Amino acid sequence: MVREETINHEFISFISKRVQSIKPSQTLVIDAKAKALKQQGVDVINFGVGEPDFDTPGNIKKAAINAINDGFTKYCPVAGTPEIKNAIINKLKRDNNLSYTLEEIIVSSGAKHSLYNLFQSIINDDDEVIVLAPYWVSYTDMIILAGGKPIIIQAYDENFKITPKIVERVLTSKTKAIIINSPSNPAGVTYSSEELKAIMQICVKNKILVISDDIYEKLVYGNFKFTSVAAVSPEIKENVVVINGVSKAYAMTGWRIGYAAGPKNIISAMSKIQSQSTSNASSISIKAAVEALNGTQECVEFMRKEFEKRRDYIVERLNAIEGISCRKPDGAFYVFPNIKTLLGKTFNGKTISTDIDLADYLLDVAKIAVVPGSAFGVEGYVRFSYATSIENIKTGIDRMEIALK
Repeated sequence: MVREETINHEFISFISKRVQSIKPSQTLVIDAKAKALKQQGVDVINFGVGEPDFDTPGNIKKAAINAINDGFTKYCPVAGTPEIKNAIINKLKRDNNLSYTLEEIIVSSGAKHSLYNLFQSIINDDDEVIVLAPYWVSYTDMIILAGGKPIIIQAYDENFKITPKIVERVLTSKTKAIIINSPSNPAGVTYSSEELKAIMQICVKNKILVISDDIYEKLVYGNFKFTSVAAVSPEIKENVVVINGVSKAYAMTGWRIGYAAGPKNIISAMSKIQSQSTSNASSISIKAAVEALNGTQECVEFMRKEFEKRRDYIVERLNAIEGISCRKPDGAFYVFPNIKTLLGKTFNGKTISTDIDLADYLLDVAKIAVVPGSAFGVEGYVRFSYATSIENIKTGIDRMEIALK
């Protein structure tokens, strides 16, 4: 009789080293834990998930229903239909003053899928990709899965911005690409056109591909104006792959439509990868995304204004709590407060040594879910998503104040 320990060992040996080297998305882990508690009847306020709480606008849902009724439920071209590609081309021209052809566009099952395809298409073993901390949790693991090496660099201060000097300092002969996420997850950092141009000059000079993650493009606040990296200057555009999608701007996270725009050879390689994995994105979702991009944009502005109100409220409330310092983000729907002065203190007999400890404590005691900053590569912070109602934000911060006292 074979011992159970041997059987388990044999099953583990089937798992590739690449998969063993990565970890699950911490934001999804926190979200799952919060939802599990809710299913048990616990009143949890979830600040952990990066998902608009608004419903998908009616005109977009109607387009999907029409697609079903019209029988548009079959396979599509791998990289997307001409209709959705033209909608993306028109959007990029209208909003970003960028010109692309059909061959320079690919539609995938979410912006995350677009990024995954891109990394698989451009990275050779041991290629280096520069990532600024704090970073979106999936960047580093997707790079590792493609055989590359993420080079994590830290900003000098809580503006969390990269500079040309920082980039130059980490360049090597193996540097393949750099990721710019503006506005950013988790800190809401947003770059001006002048800041981007200075960084891009270094990248063009050293022939580094720039990956511009523009998924939060529509969510900028105050007088700030969004600039896509590719739009900074004509010569830079050839060095850039733009990643975007409909999830955040149109409250369409579950529809899974993202896209990439860039040099034809890279888009072709991404299409080849996609043809051997998922094939086309959902045909029904494609029709919905066409309406999102071509239809009225009033819903986008309505949601943006609501998010701005929530941002202002949560920043004010967090800064009023002793031991917490929170900068006001320029975009996205996250705040990333500094909680370092709370570490080492004892609450209800439990010593809080790390941001993970604090996140666990807040979930257990205050019944609010936040994501520790260490998940994003920066310790001593936690991320709140304010993609929830003002009422939830108020109740959640009230609970936090009580728990920390």
